[in-house]
Amino acid sequence: TEIYTLSLHDALPISPATEILQELAKRKDLGVMTFQAEDEIAGICTSIGASFAGAMAVTTTSGPGLALKSEAIGLAVMTELPLVIVDVQRGGPSTGLPTKTEQSDLLQALFGRNGECPLVVIAASSPADCFEYAFMAGKIALEHMTPVILLTDGFIANGTQPWKIPQMKDYPAIKPPIAKFKGEKFMPYLRNPENLVREWAIPGTAGLEHRVGGLEKMNVTGTVSYVPENHELMVGIREEKVQKIANIIPEIKVEGPESGDVLVIGWGGTYGHLASAVDQLQKEGYSVSLAHFNYIFPVPKNTEKVFSNFKKIVVCEINLGQFAKYLRMNFGQFKFMQINKVQGLPFTVVELNQKIKQILEGK
Repeated sequence: TEIYTLSLHDALPISPATEILQELAKRKDLGVMTFQAEDEIAGICTSIGASFAGAMAVTTTSGPGLALKSEAIGLAVMTELPLVIVDVQRGGPSTGLPTKTEQSDLLQALFGRNGECPLVVIAASSPADCFEYAFMAGKIALEHMTPVILLTDGFIANGTQPWKIPQMKDYPAIKPPIAKFKGEKFMPYLRNPENLVREWAIPGTAGLEHRVGGLEKMNVTGTVSYVPENHELMVGIREEKVQKIANIIPEIKVEGPESGDVLVIGWGGTYGHLASAVDQLQKEGYSVSLAHFNYIFPVPKNTEKVFSNFKKIVVCEINLGQFAKYLRMNFGQFKFMQINKVQGLPFTVVELNQKIKQILEGK
C-alpha cells in the first residue's frame, strides 16, 4: 500500500553509522527521503512525526546518540507508533573509541529509558544479514506498532561479505494495521485481541481524527488519564504486546549437537568468530555447540529448553558481560560462564579456542 512506499530516514552523522545516511540518500528512486538533522534529538523527533504521518520511519545513530534519543524513544513507545532505530555500536563510554567495535549498548537498548518502556531489540550478525534483520525490524515495527532497536557494530559496519541481492517477492508481505473509518467514533487505543496492537490512523483520513502524545492514555479512548488503575493497565498492556512478538520470531537454532558438554552463546557481530571456533573444536572431537541470538527482546520461546540440554554454558561478548547479565535475570536457574574482550577489537578464533578448552577441562 501507499502507506509505506515513502520512507523517511533522519540522522546526525556519527561514526560508525554515517554510511547508512549516505547510502539511503542515493535511493530517491525508491521513495526514500533523507534528512540530516541538527542533533540526535531532532533526528528521532522528526522520525516520530513522519511515522505519525504514515511513513516508514528510520533513524540511525551510535551509542552516544542512542542515549540522547532515549526520551523520544519513550514518546514512540507511549504513542505506539512504528519506528526503527539503528544503533551501530562502538567503544565507549563518552566519545570512547569512535572507530572501534564493541558490543557496548545492549543494556542501554534494553533498559536505557525512563519508566516501564518496552520495545523490541534485534541484532544483526554479519554484513550480509543486515538486510534481513533490517527488513524484519521494519516488518515488526509496522505490524506491531512499536519501536524496534536494531543493533549492529563497528566490525559489521566496516566489514564486507558477498551478498546475493534478493528478490522482494521472496520476502513475506508487510501488513500494517491501517485504520479505516467504520462509521463510528475512532478509538485510537482499541486493540486487536490476538496481539494487542492498535490501529495506525493516518492524519487527514476523514473520521479518524485523534490525539496522541507523551502523557498516559486512557485505555481504548486515548484521552489523557491520571487514573492509577488505568496507568497500571496500560503499562501491562504495552509490556505484554511486545512479549507476544515471541510468537512470530523464529526459535533459536543450535549449531552442532542439541545436547553436550558446552553450549557457546553469542549475539550480534561475534557470530563469524564463534562459529569458526566451535567448528574447529567439533572437528577436534570436543562436545561443543553454538547458539547465536539475533532476537534479544523478546528472546525465542525455546531458549530455556535449549539451555537445559548442556552441562556448561559460556556467553562470549565484546563487553564485560551485558548479555550474560540479561540471561541471568531471565534464566536464573542456569549458571552462565563468560568470555569477554573489551579492547575495541573482535575476538580471534585462537583465543576463543583456548578459553573454551579451559572451560571443557574444568580450569
